[in-house]
Amino acid sequence: MELASRGANIVINYRSSAEAAQLLAEELSALGVQALAVQADVSKAADVARLGAEARAAFGKIDVLVNNASYYPVTPIREISEEEWDKSIDIDLKGPFLCCMEFGLPMADGDGGAIINMTDWAVFRPYKNYLPYLAAKGAIVTLTKALAVELAPNVRVNAIAPGPIQPPDYLSQEELVESAAGTLLGRWGGPQEIASAIAFLAEADFITGEILRVDGGRLIAS
Repeated sequence: MELASRGANIVINYRSSAEAAQLLAEELSALGVQALAVQADVSKAADVARLGAEARAAFGKIDVLVNNASYYPVTPIREISEEEWDKSIDIDLKGPFLCCMEFGLPMADGDGGAIINMTDWAVFRPYKNYLPYLAAKGAIVTLTKALAVELAPNVRVNAIAPGPIQPPDYLSQEELVESAAGTLLGRWGGPQEIASAIAFLAEADFITGEILRVDGGRLIAS
């Protein structure tokens, strides 16, 4: 919605939320831009290739890629299975890599563009019970910096490291208050903070290889 409000046409990727994606496309169209919803599992190369083909068929080229798909399971270390590890890596790391290749290489060979990946503030100060997720998101930091080198000078590649933005359903009220108190600003953020950061990085034409923390000061709080 933020990018559409700035005049961008939007391709919405979804895996299983077809109804929600189509409703979003209709909302975006009401803003006067074009919107296309495409089903694809980003952990599968064939799906990503189809996503790219449908996106380019609709709009000719893609200027901005936002890698926002994520898998965030609670995984106590003694309960981690190979299947759980592979799923986290496939969705949180392989998926962004496949999308960066599918969309980033044409950007590099053409008129350029911007890629924005999503990592997590906690990769710099890990907490317990999310090892596969944090390992994958930590690798996104390196992937972002390496791709900034590989795809320069035409493509800018940056990442956002959110802090407390949108709480999981399973957090208690006590845990919500504790998380808010753990930031320097004393509160949770929200989707708009991330949307504004994405819009900024999409337009900031002299920033690449950067990891922008949107965490209310959570990382540096005592």
